[in-house]
Amino acid sequence: MPPHLGHPFRGPDYIPGPPPVTPGSVTPAIARERTPSFVPTSPAAAPQAGVTVTRTPVRRRAAFVVGTLALSIAAGGVAGAVTGARDPAVDLQQAAPPAAAAPGSITAAAANVLPGVVSVRAGRATGSGFAIDQQGHVVTNAHVVEGASDVSLVLSNGRTVDARVVGADEDNDLAVLQVSTSDAAGLRALTLGRSAQLRVGDPVLAVGSPLGLEGTVTAGIVSAVNRQARFGDNSTRQSAIQTDAAINPGNSGGPLVNAAGQVVGVNTAIATLGTTRSGNIGIGFAIPVDRMTTIVKTLLD
Repeated sequence: MPPHLGHPFRGPDYIPGPPPVTPGSVTPAIARERTPSFVPTSPAAAPQAGVTVTRTPVRRRAAFVVGTLALSIAAGGVAGAVTGARDPAVDLQQAAPPAAAAPGSITAAAANVLPGVVSVRAGRATGSGFAIDQQGHVVTNAHVVEGASDVSLVLSNGRTVDARVVGADEDNDLAVLQVSTSDAAGLRALTLGRSAQLRVGDPVLAVGSPLGLEGTVTAGIVSAVNRQARFGDNSTRQSAIQTDAAINPGNSGGPLVNAAGQVVGVNTAIATLGTTRSGNIGIGFAIPVDRMTTIVKTLLD
């Protein structure tokens, strides 16, 4: 007979009936029932002569198991309730939304300057520029638009507009562009500061389109003033502003601004470690805005 729940294996000579009773022992009360609730697991497990073995009847055992299970579940529920009471839901605190950028902060300066900065595309060359008035005049580097017949500008709002070269000064690496009056409405003229008032350690921002990434802002300080550097076609040394604000290819012609958001220079050149490494190494140069103003007035006359 195959085994099933509640009965052990039974041999071929099994005869239903009450389990054997050792002389002198007391017959369990469960043995008076018609169907025995206990069956020895094997002949080896049968009680030996003179030994009384008391076993828990199957029904009592089942009742005991069910009762224990119910008690465990109840205890688990109580424990869960107690645990929940002791460990309330975690409330993650977050800071309040930041207030508007304070005047004079880098954030405020960037927000004030970005609407007036453009990305310049001249043939295969790319660079940056910025608006200087409401008539649509934009300043950039002469080397950005050199030899280009078609020039276009990408404004801060994503619009692309055409521009023409009004004039260029290759010796000082400056050029002035012009966009139409309707297109000029999308430009914010930047305020021009005074480079003569710059001091070493003043915070500055370089704004432009390095590697074609429009509207990029990098921060640094004025590393030196009146630094002699060679740029432009005449290769003569000129006074420049040195900064550690990151300047990379594509920044050419973009503004260098102070913490008040005023233009103090035109980003023009970077120092390199040789022809194989042309990225930023923390040494950049800008044309002082005082000299830029004089040259631009000459180009517009």
